[in-house]
Amino acid sequence: MDFGVVLQTNPPAARTVQLSQLAEAHGFTHVWTFDSHLLWQEPYVIHSAILAATRRVTVGPFVTNPATRDWTVTASTFATLNEMYGNRTICGIGRGDSAVRVTNGRPTTLKALRESIHVIRELGNSRAVEYNGATLQFPWSRGSELDVWVAAYGPLALKLTGEVGDGFILQLADLDIAEWMISTVRAAAENVGRDPDEIAFCVAAPMYIGEDTPESRAHMIEQCRWFGGMVGNHVADIVAKYGPSTGAGTAGRVPAALTDYIAGRTGYDYNSHGKSDNDHVDFVPDEIVERFCVLGTAEEHIAKLEKLRALGVTQFAGYLQHDNKEETMRVYGETVIPALTPPVTAKR
Repeated sequence: MDFGVVLQTNPPAARTVQLSQLAEAHGFTHVWTFDSHLLWQEPYVIHSAILAATRRVTVGPFVTNPATRDWTVTASTFATLNEMYGNRTICGIGRGDSAVRVTNGRPTTLKALRESIHVIRELGNSRAVEYNGATLQFPWSRGSELDVWVAAYGPLALKLTGEVGDGFILQLADLDIAEWMISTVRAAAENVGRDPDEIAFCVAAPMYIGEDTPESRAHMIEQCRWFGGMVGNHVADIVAKYGPSTGAGTAGRVPAALTDYIAGRTGYDYNSHGKSDNDHVDFVPDEIVERFCVLGTAEEHIAKLEKLRALGVTQFAGYLQHDNKEETMRVYGETVIPALTPPVTAKR
């Protein structure tokens, strides 16, 4: 299993770069950042600084979207960074959430998402692509390599991910929901003749290392309750489309465990998006925080991540929007990552 960190690009940018360096030092393979240019600093500028300050980590947005950024500009950014720093970028993409809603926009259609994935991937891999009636290719790009991982929740988005994604991003760590979504993506891949084992499966959730005491548990839950509110935005879209808990059908079913908890949701303020002091996520119960996040001692983290790995998860990306960033990364580097990473056998 690979490990990533997910950071917000809050000022000062040097702090984001510093956390990225710490992540690399502790054995994380990926550094991801939010991509909402109005809520936080421009991520791609900071990606360049992260890549310059590190040697091994792969860097990318978690996640970008086809609405607020021109697809060819997005591809050019990745291809340029790859030329500068040696194929160390990755593209996480979805229909759009905070980046579009903060401007009163709407997530893109799945058709637009599918087309954007194709255009960004082809150009980002130094290949030609048909776009708006023209054949496009970066004449300066040679040997660029770019995977495109798709963030999805709903049945049709999961189907698209299995059909075209290099990877699947699931932004919650609930075991039952992860099992359903991973199997849905794998089935969609098989239905179009793809090998599902070639798809990366990334689970992303807040990770918080704490003590085995009631006080520590309560603090961890409060620090990570924001995540249930963030996930609730996507769930609200699913409920609007499919109903509170759909049964069998052409689109598949949506687990009640994913949809039921938002019944008390009354709204969402994107100015507090992804912040531990979010003041309007009281509707998120403690149980959901526990199920969606990875909290507790190192042993508890290892136990839950082993179960996710058994479901087919190939990367865990931990959100660090809380007050224990450095210590959590340190314990992961010293205990959690080694427990879930096969030892490297020296060549003779």
